[in-house]
Amino acid sequence: MHHHFKYKTIMEERKHQKYVNPYTDFGFKKLFGTELNKDLLISLLNALFDHSAQQSPGEPKQVVKNLRYLPTEKLESYGERRAIFDVYCEGANGERFIVEMQKASQDFFKDRSVFYSAFPIIEQGKVGDDWDFRLNNVYTIGILNFVFPGNEYDDDCFHHEVKLMDTKDKHVFYDKLTYVYLEMPKFNKTEDELVSMYDKWLFVLKNLSRLFERPAALQERIFQRVFDLAEIARFDPDEARIYEESLKHYRDMNNTLASAKREGKEEGREEKKREIALNMKADGMTVEMIAKYTGLTAEEIEKL
Repeated sequence: MHHHFKYKTIMEERKHQKYVNPYTDFGFKKLFGTELNKDLLISLLNALFDHSAQQSPGEPKQVVKNLRYLPTEKLESYGERRAIFDVYCEGANGERFIVEMQKASQDFFKDRSVFYSAFPIIEQGKVGDDWDFRLNNVYTIGILNFVFPGNEYDDDCFHHEVKLMDTKDKHVFYDKLTYVYLEMPKFNKTEDELVSMYDKWLFVLKNLSRLFERPAALQERIFQRVFDLAEIARFDPDEARIYEESLKHYRDMNNTLASAKREGKEEGREEKKREIALNMKADGMTVEMIAKYTGLTAEEIEKL
């Protein structure tokens, strides 16, 4: 039996959204950023590590037993800029987890990711002669609401685990620094295709704000917690106000990105027209003919 949940149109979504959008700052922190609900983050991380272990058999599997939240703002400031993590925690064995929801592909996205991962490394330094440089694991998890530019990965490949590796024989040279990136736009499983906890968590992250009931496939108790926490009707007035602001930022940013993309396309089209006109001109076609086929003005064609 197939369970098909119903999606709403964007306009309806704005009016009648039942659950918080996890891609907003508020939504992400609400679900994954509080000590009170750390079992959600623990479950998500374990689902990710479980998936990674299946991808590379033979590697020891990381299991998160407990978490302690650390201050998300790093005070070593660089001019006006401070490193601000979405979620920053320490595991039971001293390992550090940075969990970031990345809404838009930025220039130097990878640089920023590496820069942020340096803080938990430096923090482990101990003053005095007896420190032996032993470091605990550092994990950076990036949940990306975009696809890496330039077709860096295939369309069906969206879970990436990056470590320091020897380029010649491809073995992991240093395994205590790990970056996990999820290109969420490529995750397209429907409710009846969800098997593992990994599938289910990705489905929730991607679709939560478009659902208006908990899908039958998500039987686990942890998802009941997610849906309870995410229900907008249960927010107190302060939360509702902050969420509304957070949602506005998110939408503004999406609109800005969409129009930048459109302008890029427009420019591309204009460029293409000029290219075609040049070829026609080289073939000795009349200005009138070229104008008719390309939509450029006679004046523009003369200038080419």
